[in-house]
Amino acid sequence: MARLADYFTVVGYDQEKAGSGEGCGKIIQRFPKKDWEGTAFPQGVEMFCQPGGWRLSRERKAPTFFTVVLTDIDSDRHYCSCLTFYEAEVNLQGSKSIEADGDEDEEAEEDGLIQPAQVFAPKSLILVSRLDYPEIFRGCLGLIYTVYIDSLNFPLEGLVANLFTFQVPVAGGSQKLFSLGAGDRQLIQTPLNDTLPVTYKSVALLFQQLGIQNVLSLFCAVLTEHKVLFHSSSYQRLGEACRALEALMFPLKYSYPYIPILPSRLLEVLSSPTPFIIGVHSMFQNEIQDLLDVIIADLDGGTIKIPECIHLSLLPEPLLHQTQSILSLVLHPDLEIADNAFPPPRTAPSNLKLLDKEVRAVFLRLFAQLFQGYRSCLQLIRIHSEPVIHFHKTAFLGQRGLIENDFLTKVLDGMAFAGFVSERGPPYRACDLFDELVALDFESFKEEEANPTMLQKHIRELSEQLFRNENPNPHMAFQKVPRPSEGSHLRVHQVPFPRLDDEKVEKMLQEGVAKHSITPVSTRPEKKCVVPAGPPVVSIMGKCGSVFNSARRLEVVKSCISFIFDNKTLETEKTLPAALRALKGKAARQCLTDELSVHVQQNRAILDHQQFDYIVRMMNCALQDCSTSEEFTVAAALLPLSTAYYRRLAAGVNQFAYTCIQDHPIWTNQQFWEATFYSEVQSQIRALYLNTPEEKRAITATPKDVDPESAAGRDEGQTAMDLAAQQLRLWPNLSKEKQQQLVKNEENTVFSQAIHYANLMVYLLVPLDTSKNKLLRNTPVTDWESGSNSIVTNSIAGSMAESFDTESGFEDSENSDTANSVVRFVARFIDKVCTESGVTQEHIKSLHSMIPGIVAMQMEALEAVHRESRRLPPIQKPKILRPALLPGEEVVSEGLRVLLDPDGREEATGGLLGGPHILPAEGALFLTTYRIIFKGIPHDPLVGEQVVIRAFPVSTLTKEKKISIQNQLQQNMQEGLQLRSASFQLIKVAFDEEVSSEMVEIFRKHLQRIRYPQSIFTSFAFAAGQTAPQLILPKPKERNTGFRTLSKTIVKGAKRAGKITMGRGNQSSLKKADRGSRMTWQEDDDISISDDGEPPPSSTLRASEKSTMEQLVEQSCFRDYQRLGLGTITVSSSRSKSGEQFRITAVNRLYSLCRSYPGLLVVPQAVQDSSLHKVARCYRHNRLPVVCWKHPRTKAVLMRSGGFHGKSVVGLFKSQNTSSASPASSSDSSSSLEQEKYLQAILDSIPIFFKINGTNTLSNRSLIGLSPGSERRTSRLSKMSPVHLEIPFSSSFTRGGMWASLRSSGRLSQHPLQGEVGARLAGKDLAPPAGSSSLQAQLRKHQAAFYIFGEKSHLRGLRLDSSLNCELVPVEFAEARQVKAAFKKLLRACAPSAPLSDSEDSFLKALEESEWMLQLHKILQLALSLVELLDSGSSILLSLEDGWDITTEVVSLVQLLSDPFYRTLEGFQVLLEKEWLSFGHKFSQRSNLSPSSQGSGFTPIFLQFLDCVHQILDQHPLEFEFNQYYLKFLAYHHNSNRFKNFLLDSDYERLEHGLLFEDKGDKQARRGICIWDCINRMHRRSPIFFNYLYNPSENEVVLKPFVSIPSLIKWDFFTEETLLTGPCYDWRMMAVRSESTEEADSNSKRRIVWPCYSNVSSAQPDAITKLLSDIERLEGELNQGPEKWQTTLERVRLSIQEDLNQEGNLRKQSLSLSGLIPTSSLQAFQRRSMLHLPDSGLGDDHSTAAANGINRRAATLYNQFTPKSEENRSYEGILYKRGALLKAWKPRWFVLDVTKHQLRYYDTGEDTNCRGHIELAYVESVVMATPTIGAPKHISEKAFFDLKTNKRVYNFCASDAPSAQVWMDKIQSCISDA
Repeated sequence: MARLADYFTVVGYDQEKAGSGEGCGKIIQRFPKKDWEGTAFPQGVEMFCQPGGWRLSRERKAPTFFTVVLTDIDSDRHYCSCLTFYEAEVNLQGSKSIEADGDEDEEAEEDGLIQPAQVFAPKSLILVSRLDYPEIFRGCLGLIYTVYIDSLNFPLEGLVANLFTFQVPVAGGSQKLFSLGAGDRQLIQTPLNDTLPVTYKSVALLFQQLGIQNVLSLFCAVLTEHKVLFHSSSYQRLGEACRALEALMFPLKYSYPYIPILPSRLLEVLSSPTPFIIGVHSMFQNEIQDLLDVIIADLDGGTIKIPECIHLSLLPEPLLHQTQSILSLVLHPDLEIADNAFPPPRTAPSNLKLLDKEVRAVFLRLFAQLFQGYRSCLQLIRIHSEPVIHFHKTAFLGQRGLIENDFLTKVLDGMAFAGFVSERGPPYRACDLFDELVALDFESFKEEEANPTMLQKHIRELSEQLFRNENPNPHMAFQKVPRPSEGSHLRVHQVPFPRLDDEKVEKMLQEGVAKHSITPVSTRPEKKCVVPAGPPVVSIMGKCGSVFNSARRLEVVKSCISFIFDNKTLETEKTLPAALRALKGKAARQCLTDELSVHVQQNRAILDHQQFDYIVRMMNCALQDCSTSEEFTVAAALLPLSTAYYRRLAAGVNQFAYTCIQDHPIWTNQQFWEATFYSEVQSQIRALYLNTPEEKRAITATPKDVDPESAAGRDEGQTAMDLAAQQLRLWPNLSKEKQQQLVKNEENTVFSQAIHYANLMVYLLVPLDTSKNKLLRNTPVTDWESGSNSIVTNSIAGSMAESFDTESGFEDSENSDTANSVVRFVARFIDKVCTESGVTQEHIKSLHSMIPGIVAMQMEALEAVHRESRRLPPIQKPKILRPALLPGEEVVSEGLRVLLDPDGREEATGGLLGGPHILPAEGALFLTTYRIIFKGIPHDPLVGEQVVIRAFPVSTLTKEKKISIQNQLQQNMQEGLQLRSASFQLIKVAFDEEVSSEMVEIFRKHLQRIRYPQSIFTSFAFAAGQTAPQLILPKPKERNTGFRTLSKTIVKGAKRAGKITMGRGNQSSLKKADRGSRMTWQEDDDISISDDGEPPPSSTLRASEKSTMEQLVEQSCFRDYQRLGLGTITVSSSRSKSGEQFRITAVNRLYSLCRSYPGLLVVPQAVQDSSLHKVARCYRHNRLPVVCWKHPRTKAVLMRSGGFHGKSVVGLFKSQNTSSASPASSSDSSSSLEQEKYLQAILDSIPIFFKINGTNTLSNRSLIGLSPGSERRTSRLSKMSPVHLEIPFSSSFTRGGMWASLRSSGRLSQHPLQGEVGARLAGKDLAPPAGSSSLQAQLRKHQAAFYIFGEKSHLRGLRLDSSLNCELVPVEFAEARQVKAAFKKLLRACAPSAPLSDSEDSFLKALEESEWMLQLHKILQLALSLVELLDSGSSILLSLEDGWDITTEVVSLVQLLSDPFYRTLEGFQVLLEKEWLSFGHKFSQRSNLSPSSQGSGFTPIFLQFLDCVHQILDQHPLEFEFNQYYLKFLAYHHNSNRFKNFLLDSDYERLEHGLLFEDKGDKQARRGICIWDCINRMHRRSPIFFNYLYNPSENEVVLKPFVSIPSLIKWDFFTEETLLTGPCYDWRMMAVRSESTEEADSNSKRRIVWPCYSNVSSAQPDAITKLLSDIERLEGELNQGPEKWQTTLERVRLSIQEDLNQEGNLRKQSLSLSGLIPTSSLQAFQRRSMLHLPDSGLGDDHSTAAANGINRRAATLYNQFTPKSEENRSYEGILYKRGALLKAWKPRWFVLDVTKHQLRYYDTGEDTNCRGHIELAYVESVVMATPTIGAPKHISEKAFFDLKTNKRVYNFCASDAPSAQVWMDKIQSCISDA
């Protein structure tokens, strides 16, 4: 029983403090005056009763009521019900002074005049109780208020006193009537079970206000300990919402601050760090908006706001979805029938109180599913005197399959769950609804999921139980509580609430209490019962994890273990790798521990060295592969085994298995030790009560009539919990001594286990080799120091550890350090578990004093073991294989023994893709002057002795990092290296124990040294087999400082000429203003050139110039200019006579004009050399516009330059604000004038090709395609990145395509190509320009003659001079850093360092996210646009960035697409030498080759270009003379440092290093290997770079590939590898056919080709390569001189050509002779892949009468060598045959050949060329037939017969019936003979 109310208080407005600004309240009276015993008066009620602050009011407000919850220091709740009303406030003006207790009425009457009050002050009546009956309290306070306001004739003192004297039963569902003595009858209804929360209708209200989704979010937030804040303008609603949210948590209890109504004064509580549930009034909305980590729910608006920094864990699926759908069923039952045609008549709206219970039933059921089986994970540690129970979290999560789920993990770690375990853990206690529900079987939940009606029925039953709990008596007794009369609060003259008489109240209170103390208190005894255990834990998905052929795996593990114990070493070696792999499965690990425990006798099992090694490896593997879920179970099972298995090292020295499995982090995990300790204790306690001796049987109360056998059987099945329940039931009836005896027994059991575990921990934590104490020292402190939320903090553990230092005899600080950390760890563990499980303090102390001794003894014992174990003979390791080296390559670091670990690529590991387990492989890591090489053999003996090589050039190393790696063989952690290469290779190795960390460091130092050679002459391209160069090298640090190290002769000559001044002397003439505009020129150049045009002739200069000129003329650049007809060389500025538009100038032969340009440049004829210097200043790095290609047909030119400098283009494109611009400095204006003239000269020189068409061909170019919807399919891609072309200029680029309206203009005759051009560009996904409406205005009436493609930022604010026939095109492109970022992601995608989690789409996803494909698409798109413009006669200047990255890429692609010459081997070389090498692409910097570029990283612009070429080659395989391998070869070697060509950044630098020209006379000077020499040599030797399909079309010279992203493919260069030989780009050059493959050839024909291991193209060559190699082999056997492969191929080609000519085939016209294969078959291939004819295909392809021509040819060839002798012609003559194609009858000469078994036919009898044949083997029948249409007229019907083959029917007709019969007989006999 409990008091109805504890305190009654009257609180009013505080006048005294009113002046201080904010109003306050004060307690006017409180009853009783003294605190009750055990229930203190709560502080702060005056704040809480006016949560919004005390404020006066201008009008009388209606009385309000709400309940505030206060929590005291013992976390007991006090419910303060507040009824607030307003009273007239009089003495505000100070006009009337009233005594405090004076009676207001009298004074007012004396005044004679009664003033209505102006201001009203609040006053609150507060009732404080520990019971939660808000409605009863509303009635009580209302009654007191009514008596006061209506002046009823009842003394208020009596009413107040009665509040305290009335006693309420706590629970049990009884009804109690009471009255406060004012004519009222009130009924209190107690709940049946007070553990279940009472909610009235608050939960239903909460869902109505916030909705399902939001409430679920709040529910998850509260469970995962986030802060939740409600706000509403109603205090009542706040209280209800908080109550509802807390009730939903049942059976968990909220243990953090819970303040349903927070007063304004305490708002700072909201920034407290603990979780909370708080409600505040909406008036404080602004104050709460900036809370960062609080989830705010707006009850009135129905929204919740979750801050971004909060990650809210949601319920695990499928529970989340199920809960949502059930809630929807309950809350919106009409949803199901909403669509019915005939909805049922409106049912009454459901009762809110019932609905409330249904929602709660859903959540109760949800918790039952979440915690299903929790009792099986409780560990019983003590039963008496209080049960101590521990919950095994990891086991529970692991068995539920929810280890990864952060929601449940957070819930189990929370305070609420800890309370749940301590409250609901004991097996014998009072039970409630939840206990029954959670004990239900998982299956019943599953049935309900499947059957909604069952589910609804169950929910309804639950809700009825909950409803009955709150309203146990359906028939409510009559209640009557008087209410105040209507509008009473508005009365004008209302007496203030009177002061009550304290004495009177006290007196009445005493009497009442005395009366009640006489009546006995009837308490209902609590009904205790055994808690149902419920089912075991089941995975939340309802099924165990997918079992992957586990029976087979278990078999492997079992057989392996039996082999080990039977000492069958060979078999063990074979099965061990498979067994280790099988141990990745949970069942296999379980099987391992079971099998091993079988072999243990009397706790010991001795093994020999080999067995010991195997067993340890398996243990390690099992421990390593544990997921955290069952880590505990496996480790716990291995613990006793690790102390059982041992080997004898020497007399008296045994090594136990635990010394070899110490490396796993599990041993330093405090939770693991606790959980394992507790489960062990539980089994001991169970044993203690099971094995009670006979005389004590009475205690355990075995019923007498049960026979002992069945009792024993029952014992076996009894769990510790069952026993505990029995013991707890008997406990109260036992005698004191008995009780103490039991407590002591239990305490001893726990203590002995603690000693045992202290020993085990010491075994596993003290390392075998104390010098390598990896374990505890490296673990972060938090992990094991605060690893468990230990209760004990300042325990004995600390002090013991300190004292250990001084006492123990260890001087060695290293050792004592190890010992200390172990002692501390164990002491902490002992402290925690012993304190939790109630071990006495004496015992704990004795344990602490034992620990240091145990550690010291263990360390001593291990010293001997360590010493002896090192004397063991080393395990046999595979021989280190040395790699084959290139000529000149030297080994820098000898092989370090390593294990090559598999990375994220699956191919070689035999993963999901199958295949052999090539990796992991054992071998060695070598470092040479050129490469990093791993060479070894697979670890798995079943794969065989295959060699595994993985290598890459040192210069491509992008990242090298130390890692800690799990050695797959020894199963322990080891240090390793991860080396990533820009050649898409990754080497991830673990070093063997024999490799010390010093050796690793030396290796890394060498690696760094070779990675960045000090000068290019130390790089491999030069160092390979040559003496050191005699040249004086420039100092490394001056590598980029400029001209200082210019080749001596040139500088001397120039000095004599007197026109070049060294240093900056001559720069004073340049005005300061100029410096801004030509930044780079000024910063970089130390030589300034005077502006007087050419230097005057001088003999010295002439000589050096002459030789320079001779050499320059031999450069590729000049040869190509000549080929294109771009003018002649003019040294002086004299005009050439030929009338050419352009000339080649040598003004840059000393690289004085532009350092990154070639020596010879093509410029307009009209421009003087002297003005070029001024023009150059306007461009970045002086890279002025020069011509690099001329269209052979339209004569349009392609020009390139660096980007414009800021002010340069002003002159030409008059700036918007010319008027205001101040006059520029002279030099500045002269530069821009020259620039203007230069561009004008270009415009004048450009031939206007398309003028002949008349200007209006393009006049009505429409704006098709500008409509946003015109091309939706690419919209997704254009969002991906900003790298799109924006072309807001003329519609020639808008998405409708170039000149989209050409077709309608009807002028296509002059332009055969343009129709296709338009259609082609229409397919391009150019993003539409921003303001397409204004575009109409910009459109020009004709196509411009000259387009300048520039950067958007440079062309901004410039407008064209309208007289110029020229247009600007702003381009957005991928900058170098974007290419770099994309490449980095591409590397990670192609060679991931670890397996990706979701294997399905991860590679393709990563490829897409890298944006590499997108960049290719953009570049190809831009190039294609340029190609179309040039092809239609417009000239182009491309002026992007510095002019050496993207510009080079696009310009090269344009030329490749437009000019077939560049698609030959020779032409491609010229293209690269001209555009990439001469025009100064910074290879060294972009490929990160030199020390100066060390920080810049790889930016593979050239690789991107090659990928673009690969895409084009892939789509047009007939147009290129070179093949894919050629591109891969260049891609691999452009940054491998093997060739000198790509080592420097420009021709100038090459000249500086003496590499630009090759001196013919001086052989010694020719250093370094040239890639072109190498390629040409290889090409002469074999067709390795040749494309057999090469057959350029005569008419279509311009290629137009598809460039949309779906048309691009991944380049296999990025992903392929050959583990047999290493990268095939070096192996081919060595021309070393590896011996192993030769042997394989000779022994057997059968070979296995593994994709990632063998070189597929050499193992399975295409038909032509194979035939050529066969010819070569035959030539060798016949001792003939080998013929060049080109000659052979040419002869074959010609002979086929003749064959085809002779055939006079119907399809002759359509046969495009693609070398050997007709196009038609290629179109079937979509002209995609290189034709791969298997060898057999040549002979056995019997397609329809040899329609594809191959067999026909084969037959022809055959016949050429066969004499036409009679025996081969069994029968011959003329027959008419009906053609297959046009169905015409033709006479042919037929020959029946019995020998070859075929029917051949010829044009005439004399003809030797067989036109075709029918194989008789395929003939099924010969039958008479009827004539068909078009048959010869004069022949009798009997002469027709049909020949049926399995493919088709042939119709024949002989000259007459008899001869037809003869033919049929002959053919028939032939068939039957077969």
